[in-house]
Amino acid sequence: MRLLRGTTASRTALAALSLLFPAIAAVSLLFPASAAALLELRFATPPALPALPAVTLNGKAQSDTTAMTPFAVEDTRLTKAGWNLTVEGQSGTGRSAAFAQYCPKAKCGADAEGYVAGGSTLAPGSLVLNSTGASFTGSLGTAPTLQCSTGCAIDSATPVKVASQGSGLLSGEGTWSTTGFSANSLALAAPTTMRALPNEEIYRVNVLWTLSTGP
Repeated sequence: MRLLRGTTASRTALAALSLLFPAIAAVSLLFPASAAALLELRFATPPALPALPAVTLNGKAQSDTTAMTPFAVEDTRLTKAGWNLTVEGQSGTGRSAAFAQYCPKAKCGADAEGYVAGGSTLAPGSLVLNSTGASFTGSLGTAPTLQCSTGCAIDSATPVKVASQGSGLLSGEGTWSTTGFSANSLALAAPTTMRALPNEEIYRVNVLWTLSTGP
């Protein structure tokens, strides 16, 4: 079968504003526009799913693993309000919230580019992120925490909290970057029923990462 890939989207939220990344939410307060633009919560490095290695199907259940790519969050709001990072499968036109058969070029045999109607799929919750051993580093105050030590389903129809920063006086601000994701921190469950795809087609999923204010 072919490589397994995921695509990601990201969005930032500041107070009541929620805009798709890379749009930057700026608050107009009692500051010049240039200063207000510095008071924001955003992805310094957006989360991105790596391509998973190809799997050789053998009629047995398997786990296909790789390392999660690092990401970074920047908080310069000076509010000590905290933040949350969630992830969920993204559905809609041209998207799939769970792994599904996908043609990545203009034509794959009889299939046109995009998700194949009635094609092979994997169950939601097949892709799991484990943050054991990983952490945030790089700024002052109390560091944010990763929430997936027991595993978080990336391709879930319901948002799952991946990381958070608490509120209060000691809440860390500035730029925080993840480090220490293990070589098998991202794992895809390949069941015995997983089907081999025609040449050039892949299993693909769309996920949405949401960064929002609040503890």
